[in-house]
Amino acid sequence: MAVYTEVSSQEAGALLRQLKLGQLKAMQGCAGGIENTNYFVTTEIEGETRDYVLTLFERLSAAQLPFYLRLMKHLAERGIPAPDPAANARGDLVFDLKGKPTAVVNRLRGNSELRPSPAHCAAVGAMLAKMHLAARDFPLSQPNLRGLPWWNQTVPVLLPHLSASQAALLQSELAYQNHIAASSLYAALPRGPIHGDLFRDNVLFETGNGQPQLSGVFDFYFAGVDSWLFDIAVGLNDWCVDLDSGAHHAERSDSFMRAYGALRPLEAAERALLPALLRAGALRFWISRLWDFYLPREASMLQAHDPGHFERVLLARVRHPVSISTIAT
Repeated sequence: MAVYTEVSSQEAGALLRQLKLGQLKAMQGCAGGIENTNYFVTTEIEGETRDYVLTLFERLSAAQLPFYLRLMKHLAERGIPAPDPAANARGDLVFDLKGKPTAVVNRLRGNSELRPSPAHCAAVGAMLAKMHLAARDFPLSQPNLRGLPWWNQTVPVLLPHLSASQAALLQSELAYQNHIAASSLYAALPRGPIHGDLFRDNVLFETGNGQPQLSGVFDFYFAGVDSWLFDIAVGLNDWCVDLDSGAHHAERSDSFMRAYGALRPLEAAERALLPALLRAGALRFWISRLWDFYLPREASMLQAHDPGHFERVLLARVRHPVSISTIAT
C-alpha cells in the first residue's frame, strides 16, 4: 500500500463525514503494497473510536471498482471476514477524492503471519473454499485483469530488461501456459470470482484457545472471474513454499489442501492441472514483479517486491512438479 496521491486530513475528514463514519481523529499513510494509495484512518462517533482504510485507486477505474467492492460486501454479508465497504445514503460505494476513485472499508482485526505453520495454512485453505462457495451466486462478472491476456501483452515489454536465460524461461513458460489454456481440460475447470492475491500479508490472524484464528482477508483488488484452481495455486505458491529457495513445503501444502478439499473437493480436471496452474501462478507474479521493478511508478513510501523470488518459485515448479497424489484433497 504505497502513497501516490497525498490527501489532507481536511479532504479525508469531509468524505468520512459524508459517509457518516464520524469525526477524523488520526490518519497515517500505509507503506505496504504497490498498487493504490492507502491510509489508515481513525474516527470517533458518539464517543467510540473506529478504524478504517481509505483507498484511492491509481490504476483501476470507477467503472471497474463496483465488481471488487460489491464482491467484498457480498462475502462479508455471508460470513467471510472480508472488508465491508462503506456506502452513502444512495448505496454508492465509489467516491471521488483528488480526482481519483475512492473507497472506505472497515479495518480488520489481527496481524499477518509471515511464518505460517500447518495450522495457519489449514485455516487459509478452509477460508478459500468457503469464499469460493459463497461467491457462486455473486451477480457481477469481470475477468481477471492480470490473467493470460495481460501476460501476453506484458512479456514483450519486459524482455529487453532481462538476461538471456530469464528471457528464455519467460517465453517458454508463456508458450506452455497458452497451450494449457487452449486445452479441453482447462475449459472444464470450475470457475467463479477469485481473490487472485491470497498472500501471507493479505490475511490476518488472532489467537484463540492457543490456536490461530483467521480474522480477516483483504486486498481484493486483483479479484476477477477465473478458475478456482488458479486461486488455489496462488495461495499454495505463497503459503506453502520456502521463501528463500521457492521450494515446495509438503506439510503446509497438505494442511492447506485437506482443509480446502473437506469443504469443496477438487474435480478431475483440477486434479490433473494443478501442476500446470502452480506454474501459472508463479509466472503471473514473476511478470508483475518484473513490471513493477523495471517500470516503476513514483510514489511516497513505495516498497517494490523482489521479482527474483517468483523466478525461483517458477523454476522449482518446473523442475519438481507437485503431483496431486502428493497433496491430500
